[in-house]
Amino acid sequence: MDDVQMAVAIKEGNDEAFQFFFKKYYKFLLAYISTFTNDRSAAEDIVQQSFIVLWEKRALLEVDKSPKHYLYAIAQNQYKKTYKNLRKRDAFFEELKERSLKKMMIEDIDFLEEQLNRLNTIIETLPPRCREILVLNKYEGLKYREIANRLQVSIKTVESQMRIAYQKIRQGFKENTIILALFFNDFKRGRVLKK
Repeated sequence: MDDVQMAVAIKEGNDEAFQFFFKKYYKFLLAYISTFTNDRSAAEDIVQQSFIVLWEKRALLEVDKSPKHYLYAIAQNQYKKTYKNLRKRDAFFEELKERSLKKMMIEDIDFLEEQLNRLNTIIETLPPRCREILVLNKYEGLKYREIANRLQVSIKTVESQMRIAYQKIRQGFKENTIILALFFNDFKRGRVLKK
């Protein structure tokens, strides 16, 4: 039975044709989807779901075409849907964690004040050019190219100075990386330490 004959049989609800089709393409589709997921278990779930969707939507099969192409299109859509939902879920939990920590910090004014003072102290100890570049980027919102033009230095110099600033700040908060991550998020949005 060739693929076109299988498409006709599957469209008519023939279980044997579907089983034959499943056995013929399962391993190929699994290998294909595994290249996207890098996770065999996740790929297996996507492939199984793809065959289920194919069976449920068998009425849409075009009998003059191979069902293989339709199956691969379903699998790609399943992959995109699965990972889109995972990214949304992960983003939701990250935001929830960040909100909880911010709420805790805001409620503990002394702790927040202490951490902000610590960040200010670290920034004040940076070399003058490094501090100037950090301020232009984070407080004034200038892009690296704009800073380079204003200070008449290369973009590589700006990148290097920003790297130094971040390293010093990370060192100062090495025992509390979660707090640092929150500061960096606010820092990037220009909400921390406006002068």
